[in-house]
Amino acid sequence: MNNFLGIYLNDQLAMGVLWRDLARRSQRANRGTEFGDALADVAQGISEDVETFREIMRRVGVPMNPLKVGLAAAAERLGRLKLNGSLTSYSPLSRFVELEFLTMGLLGKKQLWATLRDQAGLADRIPEVDFDALIERAEAQRQILEPFRALAGTEAFRNGRTS
Repeated sequence: MNNFLGIYLNDQLAMGVLWRDLARRSQRANRGTEFGDALADVAQGISEDVETFREIMRRVGVPMNPLKVGLAAAAERLGRLKLNGSLTSYSPLSRFVELEFLTMGLLGKKQLWATLRDQAGLADRIPEVDFDALIERAEAQRQILEPFRALAGTEAFRNGRTS
């Protein structure tokens, strides 16, 4: 097994855990809104993708690096401390930043699945994994969030208060 592939897979797993945790947190913060409904669907999909990714790692014999996964989870929690214009409540900027980060992550996930399929050759090694479907799913998730990302940006930047 290529050591670089193992490093890459563990780095990507850590990022997937970070995005999963962020999506779940953002969904909870937006529960009962149209943002929350969209985030619930995407958070579920991201969770499933993390499990798919773990299975791919098992299938190619790459052990999970718990330190990297733990650091990613800690980084997501530390990100909650970022000041977004409100010390005591969820801010419109918080919503926008979370949605923007998630949509960037979904674009990265499309690239990840393509890299594993093409450059790493995993489509040949694990033919039962449908990388094309995973790429399409990441794009569908991005398309769900994109209108909400745009709306959150408009709300934050055009309607937000100034300091």
